[in-house]
Amino acid sequence: MIYLDNGATTLYKPDSVIDAVVNAMRTQGNASRGAHGATLSASRTVYDARVKIAKLFNFDTPSNVIFTCNSTEALNIAINGVIKSGDRVVSTDTEHNSVLRPLYHLQKVKNIDLQFVKADNSGLLNISDFEKLIDDKTKVVVVNHISNLTGNVNDIKRISEIVHNKNAILIVDGSQSAGTRNVDVKELGIDIYCFTGHKGLYGPQGTGGLLVKDGIEIDAWKRGGSGVKTYEEEQPHEYPTRLEAGTLNSHGIAGLSAAIDFLNETGVDNIEKKELELTKYFYNEVTKIDGIKVYGDFSWAGVDTPLGHAAIVSLNVKDYDSGEVSDALSNDFGIATRPGAHCAPRLHIALGTKHQGAVRFSFSYFTTYEELDAAINALKEIAS
Repeated sequence: MIYLDNGATTLYKPDSVIDAVVNAMRTQGNASRGAHGATLSASRTVYDARVKIAKLFNFDTPSNVIFTCNSTEALNIAINGVIKSGDRVVSTDTEHNSVLRPLYHLQKVKNIDLQFVKADNSGLLNISDFEKLIDDKTKVVVVNHISNLTGNVNDIKRISEIVHNKNAILIVDGSQSAGTRNVDVKELGIDIYCFTGHKGLYGPQGTGGLLVKDGIEIDAWKRGGSGVKTYEEEQPHEYPTRLEAGTLNSHGIAGLSAAIDFLNETGVDNIEKKELELTKYFYNEVTKIDGIKVYGDFSWAGVDTPLGHAAIVSLNVKDYDSGEVSDALSNDFGIATRPGAHCAPRLHIALGTKHQGAVRFSFSYFTTYEELDAAINALKEIAS
């Protein structure tokens, strides 16, 4: 199988990640739940992973690295934990349902004032629209770093300047940026950064988290066992315990820790450079095929730009249903892609693909040019 669905999850993981998970399952107990060797091993693994993640994102406070099972849980914790009844919240048309659905829910149950920055027909956001929508009454702004549909990269630094000028809180969905590019949360001005472990970080599924800037208060989203302060009726206030009720996935975190070692050894810059080269090559070749329409902003193709682009190319073949094209790619050519709406309903409406959907090709550091050529030739045959 040629796997080109890395925007959903990276299938091919470093061997060290798999070995770390297996070893943890054989040796680790429950982190922070005792003082015997097995639980201490798990506790050390979790602590080391917090430190590695903080360093990877240039984040100063490892104790404010909160582990979750994925970015959806991280975003739900952040969104539900900082937004109060009647708050004004600004988000964008480019968001995933992991942002949209929690916000829509709060709009219904807490009567929040929810506004969206519109995307154009290339999926781009206009910075001036943020300046118009974010005012002194705005409490929270939620925006993704990279669109999971178009691969467009949002200018988080400029957005954060606008957000903080109005004393609002910036929550960033880093599902597609963590591991695929250097993310410096201090330089970018991010208050809460939510990430998942199973995509660009090359970790196991069931891992993820959020980085919470000092001074940002997030209400506990779940409550339960913490291993400390057992006789207190309330969830402990201190991070990370406040947001980590229950047993952590220390086995998965062990794999995530090994994945970060791989990223550091390989170099995130090198990963981003290779993925961008793969993307340029694929885009330039598929746009030569009659009947192919590519979505997103690729005006940068062939030139360097400050923001770059994710390793994502979404397209359609003539007026064929995206699901039929993806099925043909899988069944006839052994190529895995992702069709449909990609949990990004507002962006599909902006792109004009609500009914047809789109076929998403997404690459990783382990993708080869031979695999891209096979996909290009398959699209030629389908289009003809």
